[in-house]
Amino acid sequence: MLNNKSILITGGTGSFGKAFVNTVLTRYPDIRRLVVYSRDELKQFEMAQVFPTNVYPGLRYFIGDIRDEARLRRALEGIDIVVHAAALKQVPAAEYNPFECIKTNVLGAQNLIEACLDNGVQRVVALSTDKAAAPINLYGATKLCSDKLFVAANNIRGDRDIRFSVVRYGNVMGSRGSVIPFFLEQRKTGVLPITDPRMTRFNISLEEGVEMVLWAIESAWGGEILVPKIPSYRITDVAQAIAPECRQEIVGIRPGEKIHEEMVTASDSFNTVDLGNYYAVLPVAGAFTLDEYCRGRAATPVVPGFAYDSGTNPDFLSVAQLRELIDKHMDKPTNL
Repeated sequence: MLNNKSILITGGTGSFGKAFVNTVLTRYPDIRRLVVYSRDELKQFEMAQVFPTNVYPGLRYFIGDIRDEARLRRALEGIDIVVHAAALKQVPAAEYNPFECIKTNVLGAQNLIEACLDNGVQRVVALSTDKAAAPINLYGATKLCSDKLFVAANNIRGDRDIRFSVVRYGNVMGSRGSVIPFFLEQRKTGVLPITDPRMTRFNISLEEGVEMVLWAIESAWGGEILVPKIPSYRITDVAQAIAPECRQEIVGIRPGEKIHEEMVTASDSFNTVDLGNYYAVLPVAGAFTLDEYCRGRAATPVVPGFAYDSGTNPDFLSVAQLRELIDKHMDKPTNL
């Protein structure tokens, strides 16, 4: 689907963006244009050392902020597909600077929607987070708002050939600011801080996240919030996998954190279907009904009251599995 297409990825210099660019350039050599849109010129410079434009002639580096609608409109000229990965994501920073987070995650999302509608874009996939389900922190609340905006954008597309969808998944293994690289660095001290020994999280690799977005580009009807079936881990098992020799020090949960993360709440169960590898939370007021979607996608409605959270997830990673995954997916060998 991507050959001879033009794609723009917002937040393209982040962990996901670099993995997405690598996959697209490798798998779709006939891509017309791939635009990396982000606001940090240093990260673009560093990324260009790995993916130079003289080797990849379809690649473009475009400096811009999703808060700037005029810049977005210019960047989106001639673009067919948009992947929206830009966001302010650090929970403590969002709590301390709430409106800055709102300006990027909510107002920026609406800027992108408006610019896509006016530029002939055909497919838009926005990245979400498990923190958007029943949010208790500002970051999660802004991403819930963003999800709602992208879902509702399908209601105002008119006769345009455009579909907006959302992918929602858990912690990306090895991404910047996540627990695994933090523990790898912290093990030098001999002590690993554990917020709460009961804490669990969903886990997904960058590669799995990229594959999900590519699937959504090709297969989403528009309006779905797609959720992958992925394993969970216990924070204590991550600590044991990385540094069994280190002392684990309980430091208490941080403001805005949950013990377990949710991706589908019981309230969502009445409009959620099982697609096999994914769940899809369908729009309450969309262009199709739940029955129509199930018939068209061979999907099955989940039972009323179904919930999908990292604590009751039947699939948990063992210490050995975590150690293997960390060695496989981290940028540098860890020799655990």
